[in-house]
Amino acid sequence: MNNELDPVIRVTNPCKPLELDLSRPLEIEVGCGKGKFLTARAAENPDCEFLGIERMLERVRLFSGKCRRGSIANAHVLRLEALYTFHYLLPAHHARTVYVFFPDPWPKKKHHSHRLFGPLFLNALWKRLEVGGKLEFATDHREYFDVVCECFAADARFKRVEAMPRPKEVWTEFETMFREQGLPVYSAAWKSLPADDSPLEPLKIPPEAEPREGIERRIAANDDF
Repeated sequence: MNNELDPVIRVTNPCKPLELDLSRPLEIEVGCGKGKFLTARAAENPDCEFLGIERMLERVRLFSGKCRRGSIANAHVLRLEALYTFHYLLPAHHARTVYVFFPDPWPKKKHHSHRLFGPLFLNALWKRLEVGGKLEFATDHREYFDVVCECFAADARFKRVEAMPRPKEVWTEFETMFREQGLPVYSAAWKSLPADDSPLEPLKIPPEAEPREGIERRIAANDDF
């Protein structure tokens, strides 16, 4: 084990873009959970960088532990909100694939505004994907699947393509649970097309979506990676 390996990206300044190796391709998973899928991808693709975005501290710890035990140096995890990360912290047109598997569908109508997919996220997603880069999406929630498909269909910057195969070995924890229960899983993918590359407008962020203060201090005080 490499004791110097630290998969956690510690953000002290949420206004400063992440320092990433732009000489290598980048793949990102939103809501990477415990890291089962992304760490497997990283181990199989050592010439690519992998970034997981996850809000739950315990899952960040488990992701980090997988990387340490497997000496996986090309996978990292960031504990921050996905929309903010995509809007402000990622390099333009560098990611070749973004994965969003089983996001919270916020099924109650009064909570639909909390859903990830919408015009703001698609704007930031397109800005971060390379031309021809893909968004891979899966969910067990049919209504949310239909909403996401309609969202992409209305955006001329994206074209629907065939979703990637996901063998059982790399199913996320949620996908494993849903499939073992016999629940249907809906998958789709879209690729980025050339379009007008206008700057993103500043976000108007609700209080619950703002980056948390003292990120590094809290992680350092509470984590034993």
